[in-house]
Amino acid sequence: MVQLNESELNKPGGVEGSGQVGMQGMEMLDGGITEALKESVERSNPQHADNCNDVTQGIHGHFHHFAPGHHSWLNKFVPQLQSIAAKYHVGNYVAIRGTNERIFESMPIYARLGMHILFYGREQVKLLEGNKRIEELLMEQSKREGQIYDSPASRNHIPSFIHTYNIDTSELLYPPESPAYKNFNDFFYRKLKPEARPVQNLDNEFCSAADCRLVVYPAVHAAQTFWIKGDEFTVPALLGLDKSDPLCQALEGGSLASFRLAPSDYHRFHSLADATVVGEPRDIPGQYYTVNPQAINEKDLDVLSVNKRSVLLLNHDATSKKIAFVAVGALLVGSIQWTVSAGSKVRRGDELGFFAYGGSTIVAILEPGMVEWDSNLVANSSPPKPGQLGIETLMKVGWSIGKVPNDKK
Repeated sequence: MVQLNESELNKPGGVEGSGQVGMQGMEMLDGGITEALKESVERSNPQHADNCNDVTQGIHGHFHHFAPGHHSWLNKFVPQLQSIAAKYHVGNYVAIRGTNERIFESMPIYARLGMHILFYGREQVKLLEGNKRIEELLMEQSKREGQIYDSPASRNHIPSFIHTYNIDTSELLYPPESPAYKNFNDFFYRKLKPEARPVQNLDNEFCSAADCRLVVYPAVHAAQTFWIKGDEFTVPALLGLDKSDPLCQALEGGSLASFRLAPSDYHRFHSLADATVVGEPRDIPGQYYTVNPQAINEKDLDVLSVNKRSVLLLNHDATSKKIAFVAVGALLVGSIQWTVSAGSKVRRGDELGFFAYGGSTIVAILEPGMVEWDSNLVANSSPPKPGQLGIETLMKVGWSIGKVPNDKK
């Protein structure tokens, strides 16, 4: 049975300054947190006796607002979790654009459990189940969640999901009760009415690619200063190419935007610019680590370029320069699907594809000199005080994010 002290649970990285896991960490993985993750996934199954078509009984429960007894099953695996979660906020702050307001977004159960598995276990620890490693556990549970949410019975979770995340059903192309949703995943990557996400600021050549939390940087090295702390993150690593590849050389010193999608978001992604699709999307196998900011900000971990991902290359109409559009999977993400192909002409805001269940991220790398990001987004992403991290800005598809610099038009 696992015992976590308050300082361990409240830190994203668990035992500070240690890349190795001692006996206590081994017990934690074997006896508690991994079993809690598996149990939370199984409890998302409509066939589970305690499910009651309530998504918060499984992976969508949130630590910071436990009702008495609502998640008592977690105590079997991680004692003290409810009392500690009541005392400490578990989540991230995001900025509301055009204001000085910041709101707190809590982290679902599965994301927090995934964080602890990732930081305590990673490559060093084998589970008691034979030689299964942490990576295999996360892949196994991600695939299992996909199976659950592809089942016809999962359709019964749609009303609870709408209520839990306060989803605006007036935007939906098909109402929640429509037979178009044959399972929960059909609703998860739901389509919206054409007028629901208009492209704004038409004079600006770049718009948000997703309903998301966004950070932008004029150069990749700035992203590594304020946001992406992984020691091994590079553009070639992200793209799965050798640094001598012409695309990597073209993107060297380029601009970066990271669009993080939470489970509650509309999960179709769109073109950030008027462009032409160059070649077919290229899939890169990888892990299923969480892409929560606490993982992205961790210096000893590079989740973006080790996770499962798929790369789409765009040729920008206005500048004839390249944009690498990278859809990055994450913990419990079932699949990445593209709805465009080689030669497709896309306008700002046109759909490119979608993620099946789970939180996920899109990283766009643009050639140097292509974009001047909107100043309020830059201000949030790059704080003025040394040592501080950036903060994401809450965005919707079609909102302006930048323009082509005047000297490049």
